[in-house]
Amino acid sequence: MKHINHYKIPRRALPVFCFVLIFCRVAAQIPDVEINPTPVISGLTSAMQLVHAGDGSNRLFVVERAGSIRAYNPGALGTSVEFLNMNSGGQVVSTSGEGGLLSVAFHPNFSTNGFLYTYYTDTNGDLVIARYTSANPAGNTVLASTRVEVLKIPHPVNTNHNGGEMHFGYEDGYLYISTGDGGAGYDPNMNGQSTASLLGKILRIDVNPPAGSGLNYVIPPSNPFGNAIYARGLRNPFRWSFDRETYDMWIGDVGQDRWEEINFRTPGNASGANFGWRCFEGNGYTPGIAIGECPDSASFVKPIYVYATRSARGSSVIGGVVYRGSDWPVMKGYYIGMDYSSGDIHKINSDGSVKEYETSTFTGVRDIGEDESGEIFAVTASAVYRIEAEDPLPVTLVNFSGAPGVEGVKLSWQTSMEKDFKAFDVQYSLDARQFETIGTVTGANATAGNTYSFTHTTIERGNLYYRLKMVDTDESFRYSKMITVDLGAGNLTDLFVRPSLISTNEMNLLVEEPFQTVEIVNTGGQVILMEKIGGRSGPLSIPLGDTASGIYIVRMAGHDRVVQQRVLVLR
Repeated sequence: MKHINHYKIPRRALPVFCFVLIFCRVAAQIPDVEINPTPVISGLTSAMQLVHAGDGSNRLFVVERAGSIRAYNPGALGTSVEFLNMNSGGQVVSTSGEGGLLSVAFHPNFSTNGFLYTYYTDTNGDLVIARYTSANPAGNTVLASTRVEVLKIPHPVNTNHNGGEMHFGYEDGYLYISTGDGGAGYDPNMNGQSTASLLGKILRIDVNPPAGSGLNYVIPPSNPFGNAIYARGLRNPFRWSFDRETYDMWIGDVGQDRWEEINFRTPGNASGANFGWRCFEGNGYTPGIAIGECPDSASFVKPIYVYATRSARGSSVIGGVVYRGSDWPVMKGYYIGMDYSSGDIHKINSDGSVKEYETSTFTGVRDIGEDESGEIFAVTASAVYRIEAEDPLPVTLVNFSGAPGVEGVKLSWQTSMEKDFKAFDVQYSLDARQFETIGTVTGANATAGNTYSFTHTTIERGNLYYRLKMVDTDESFRYSKMITVDLGAGNLTDLFVRPSLISTNEMNLLVEEPFQTVEIVNTGGQVILMEKIGGRSGPLSIPLGDTASGIYIVRMAGHDRVVQQRVLVLR
């Protein structure tokens, strides 16, 4: 097993100061994800997407940009049949700019009604959803002449930012479609925020209108704006998905100049969600956009994960899926996405408690598709590859915590599984950068797991940082998450930023008085971020944007009172 260090600590040492004791629940086992370099399907022509029909046939269908869909029978992925050629009766699909056949979705009752839906750009550059009908759903041929246009969305003269992917809702059976903002830079027509434009949105339509109505779709009565819009404020949501188990929505939204973002909504809070574009990008206001144009940031849904665009991390997020297959148990429940240009693989636990990435050599991935059994695949222009998980470290860490004791610090942790496991090296640091081993605890190698403790005798004061180095019998190892124990005299009730060590893209506040503004001030006295909170109280989250690691003063000001607290940002 390869050595993986999940800590990305700034190179310069940071002074330490008082903040609260943190209890850290460690993911059961964070998967090491890889793309198998041997393609399962090859010889494709500008492939865009991999889907299945959900009809029990276990067939795979590959969508090609020019307007062709190829069918692959299970056990025979080396050969294919042209399932549908949309242009066989005349040119329908245009591949100008970022256009083409972008997505296909099979009706939940495809096995009986033969309906499938295509999302593409037509020869005028408009976005079109069309229905095709298979006379024999169990067969592998659909005639282009069965085409029925369901919905056309006018698109500006720009040929980019088309979206787009379609999925049927698991619970309601409605068809959901992602659309881009219409292109150019910074959404000049302000489509993303407009409730009159279908661009820059997640749309939801009912493609099962009442019999005899003569309609190809109707608007679900529960849609929040009385039209096809379900959620808004997106720039170019090229790839997104539903979690087939929880029905949560995961959206990859390609960024402008600063941030790539992944958005997350549960079924209960997705309707009417506003993801902020063009006012917001990532966790902060979009540079150059007038603040007066935008509502308070509290109305925007913040991304569950962001990374800098046009950097080593990449420049085009490819939204993924939550793995629900059975071949790789360690990957189960993890959202797996990628970046088109860097090949980075994004790994987020389905509850958002773990957010990590790892590099890969596979660039140019256009889609993360799943088959009928929940196994997942990476789609490039010319081939399809399996996404797999490497063998995990044979120990499952359930939790790791620490607390001040009579002699120093009492550390405790628990495992739920051990096999061929050697030991825990206990490590600590004074600056969250340089760690040293202070003891070793031999693993019990208990199949059902075990409970451990370790006392660090110390006279140090202030914040101490701890982690576990978990070592296998073959000397491969992995680090736990870092926890912090405060041996100072801080009073929790005086702290309104909790925790004071901020390692995410948001700062969490507990506001107990009607303050009007929150400011973050650097050590030079410069205000680098200001947020209006308008007298709100209770728990608040403030986006940090691209605030660098370091020590800052957080200052809350009201009409007659100012409070401040020192924090450490560790990104």
